[in-house]
Order: sequence, then C-alpha cells, then structure tokens
Amino acid sequence: MPLLDHFHPPLLGRRHWEGFHGQWAAAMSDALNRDLPHEYFAEFQVTLGARVEVDVATFTEEGHKSSGPNGAATAVQTRVWAPPTPVAVLPALFPDDFEVQVFSSLAGPTLVAAIELVSPRNKDREEACGAFTAKCAAYLQRGIGLIVLDIVTSRHANLHDELMALLGHVNGFAFPAATPLYATGYRPAHRQERNEIDLWREPLAVGQPLPTLPLAVRGLGCLPIDLETTYMEAKQRGRIG
Repeated sequence: MPLLDHFHPPLLGRRHWEGFHGQWAAAMSDALNRDLPHEYFAEFQVTLGARVEVDVATFTEEGHKSSGPNGAATAVQTRVWAPPTPVAVLPALFPDDFEVQVFSSLAGPTLVAAIELVSPRNKDREEACGAFTAKCAAYLQRGIGLIVLDIVTSRHANLHDELMALLGHVNGFAFPAATPLYATGYRPAHRQERNEIDLWREPLAVGQPLPTLPLAVRGLGCLPIDLETTYMEAKQRGRIG
C-alpha cells in the first residue's frame, strides 16, 4: 500500500492529518501489545503543544474520597497553596506529541522505547525543531530506543539531520541528500566501555511502500515495526480509500 500525501489536497480536504496520526499511533500500539511479553505494554500519547492539557484533571479535582467511620464516602479536600509571584515569565514552545511509548512494568511503569510521529508544527520553526530534537536526544541519553517517523510533506526540515547536529555527528550520519520524508531507528548501546547508537535510516516517498524498522526495547531487544501493515490498518480505521 503506497504512502499517501496527508498534507495536501485532495486528501487534506477530506481528512484531518491529526486524526490519521492518532489512528496510526493506535495501530502501532496495538501491534506492539500483541508481541510484547506480559511484563511490557505499549500506549499511544497525543498532545498538541499549543494546548498543554496533560494531567490537568489531576490538579483540578476537588479531592479524593475516603471512607468515614460508618463506611460512607467522604470528600477529602486537597490543600491548595498560592505561590508567590514568579520573578519572570518565559516564552515557551511545547512540541506536538504523536507518540507510541513502550513501558516495562517489572519495577513500576518504566519507559523503555518510543516511536515519534513528526507533526508539521515540529518542523515549522527553528525553535520547534530544537524542542523536538532535544526530546529525542534525551531519550537516547537515557538508553531508550527510538523510531522517528516523518511523512509531513508540507514542511521540509529534516529532524534526523537536526538531531545528528545536536549530537555532534553530522558527517556520515545525516541523510546524503535533501530528504524531507523518512523513517529512522536508533538503538543506544554500551559496548566495550563505549557508548554508541546504532542507526537505521530509510528515506520515504509518496507513492512508495513503507519499510519495517527495528524498535530497540531496553532490557528486551529489538522488535520489528511493520510500518506498511500498521499504515494500512490506520487507513482502514479512518476509512481512507
């Protein structure tokens, strides 16, 4: 099934790319949960950086309920503290997140791998590119395996090349030519007293099939991520003919 252009007409006028990204992330999460051992699980996360809403409900609830002397539920009021006026307010750019996360539950939920689906906003400005690549670099420095998937045709920045520049490894590790669409896999490793990152690099093109990439799961090994099959499933979920 060839890759479609989700960011220009005619498909752009009939479907929202945000919805498709969510469907694709869900399809990859489902595929991972079918293959992962029972001590691991995958979840997909969608956060639009312009609207920071993660965990807001946790802080706006009136309180949790506990049992009174007669067994009836009673509300426990959460203590609210008004902090002093901040010394400064900094402008901030929160990146969009369309992400599949893999957790190990052996010692409580611990993030061990991630798949990042690039959004147009991630590629929009230098600050947005920097926020995205900093997040990816932080994952790799923590030993978390990573896949970055970019099918955004409306912006031309290459975030893999930006990530290589951030890590200080441009020559020989960036794409050899201008490559706006791609899928990359990264496996952090410690070998013979050296820290290394194994790299898989696949250019993508509209009208061409999608590859299978390895997802390095810390403490487990690599799992194949069949981008073609999960893409087809996402299209079926979204009724995209």
